[in-house]
Amino acid sequence: MSAKVFISYSHQDLDRDWIQAFASALRDRDVGVWLDDWEIKPGDRIADAIETGLLGSDAIIAVIPSAAIKRPNLYFELGVAVGANKRLILVVDPSSADAIPFDLRQRRWIAMEGPEETARQVAEAIGAPG
Repeated sequence: MSAKVFISYSHQDLDRDWIQAFASALRDRDVGVWLDDWEIKPGDRIADAIETGLLGSDAIIAVIPSAAIKRPNLYFELGVAVGANKRLILVVDPSSADAIPFDLRQRRWIAMEGPEETARQVAEAIGAPG
C-alpha cells in the first residue's frame, strides 16, 4: 500500500453506498483506507478510534456534500488534520463550494462525482499507483 488515508464524512449527509464504493475503489488502487465502518468495532470508544485513525493516516480525505457544510464534527476532524500537519484533500459537491469556509477554499479541491471517478482523482492526487 502506498499511502493510508482517513476518510472523513457525515453519516447524516452522505449515501453509505457511495462512501463504501469510494473507499473500495481507493483500496483497489492500492491506497490504505481508514473508514469508520471498517475500523471501529463494537465496544471500541469511537473518539479514541477516530483519533488513532487520524494520527495514523498520511492524508485526510474530507468528503463534503452540500448538507455537511455546517456539521461541527467535520471541522473537528479537519482541525486535527491541519494541527497534525496531515495532507488534507477536500472532495466537495461543486454546487456548495461557495459555502465552504474561506480558509478551506484556498485549497484546490476535487469535485465529488461518482465513487470510481472520485477515487481515481484522489489516488492520483496522493501519488498512488493504478
